[in-house]
Amino acid sequence: MKIHEYQAKGILKKYNVAVPRGEMALNREEAEAAAGRLFNEGAEAVVVKAQIHAGGRGKGGGVKIAKSMNEAGEIAARMLGMKLVTHQTGPEGRIVRRLLIEETLPIERELYLGIVIDRAEARPVFMASASGGMDIEQVAAENPDAIIKEYIEPGMGLEAFQARKLAFRLGLSAKQIAPASQFMMALYKAFAQNDGSLVEINPFITCTDGRLFALDAKMTFDDNALFRHPEIREMRDITEEDPLEVEASKYSLNYIKLDGNVGCMVNGAGLAMATMDIIKYAGGMPANFLDVGGGANSEQVTHAFEILLSDKNVRAVLINIFGGILRVDTLARGVVEAAHKTRIQLPIVLRLEGTNVEQGREILKESGLNFIVAETMKDAAEKVVAAARGVHDVKEWR
Repeated sequence: MKIHEYQAKGILKKYNVAVPRGEMALNREEAEAAAGRLFNEGAEAVVVKAQIHAGGRGKGGGVKIAKSMNEAGEIAARMLGMKLVTHQTGPEGRIVRRLLIEETLPIERELYLGIVIDRAEARPVFMASASGGMDIEQVAAENPDAIIKEYIEPGMGLEAFQARKLAFRLGLSAKQIAPASQFMMALYKAFAQNDGSLVEINPFITCTDGRLFALDAKMTFDDNALFRHPEIREMRDITEEDPLEVEASKYSLNYIKLDGNVGCMVNGAGLAMATMDIIKYAGGMPANFLDVGGGANSEQVTHAFEILLSDKNVRAVLINIFGGILRVDTLARGVVEAAHKTRIQLPIVLRLEGTNVEQGREILKESGLNFIVAETMKDAAEKVVAAARGVHDVKEWR
C-alpha cells in the first residue's frame, strides 16, 4: 500500500527523522492558512506540493514556491483539481486533490537514501547516493557505482557502524556524520517497525547551516501486514488507485490492470505469471493479472469475472485453472453465473485441469453458452490470441 508524502513525513517525524514544517490542505483557504502559520514562524517562502502517488511532480508542474499567503492561495487554487502528468503517472495523469504546504529550506546538497527488501538476498538493503534529486533508476543505469549499499541482517537492524560508513561515503562533513547516522538509524527503525516494503528519501538534503532533512519522503507497506497497523491502513487513498483494483480488493482478489486486450483469470500467482508469459509468446498482450486464489468460492469467481469484463479493452478471455483447493466445478458454476449475469458477448477460452474437472466440463456444456476449449496452455494461448484478433476458426462447445 502506498501513502502520500505528507503522511509518510508524519510517520517519520514520530521516529525523530527531521522533516520540514508543513501542513496538508484540501482547498485554497486551508492552503493560505497553513502558509500564514509558516510565515509567522519565520519561513521566508513556502512550497506548494501536489500530493499524488507518483514521482516527478516538480517537472509536471506539481511543485511551486510562494513568497506570500496570497500567492500560496493562488497556486493552490490552480493546482487543486488539475490533471498532473508525470513519467510515473503515464499520459492519463492523476487528479490533484490534496496539497502539502511546507517551509522552504536553505539547501546545500541533495542526496539520496532508500530502503527496500532485496529478494535475492532475502534481507533489507539500505541504499545511499550522492546523486540526490534524480530518479534512482536513472542513477543505477548511468552510474551503478554511485549507489552505496549496506545489507541489514534480520533481527539486528541497521547498526551504527553501517550508518557511519554510509555517511562517510556520502562525503558529509565531520560535524554531520553523527546526526546523519542517527537519521539513517531512525529511518530504518520506521521502516522495520511499520512493515515497510520501501522507504525513499529523495532528496535527503544538507542545509547551509549544517542541518539535515528529508525534503521528500515516499513509503509503501506490506499489504499482508496491515492488520498490525490499522492507523496506516486508514491512510489508504483509493482515489489514487485503479477503480477495478479497488473493487477487486473488496473481494480479496489479486488484480492488476495492464495494457493488453486478453483478459486472464487464473488461480495461483505462479500460474498467472506463466499464463501472461505464454500469451505474450503467442503474440498477444494480457489485459490484467487476476489471481482468484486457491480457496476462492463461486461468489468470488463471479465477482472476478465481472471485474475482468469491466475493462473495455478486453477482447477475449482466457480462464486457466488447475483445480486443487479451488475445485473446477466451483469455478465452472461461477463462470456460468457471471456469463449469464453480464450477458457476455466476448469469446471465452477455457483450459481446465484438476479436481472435479469432468463435473466442471459438464456444467459448462449444459450452460447453453459458447466456450472455446483448450487442451494445453500453449493451445489456450494461441486460441485466445486468435479470438482477440477476431479470428473465428476455433473449436467451440455449443
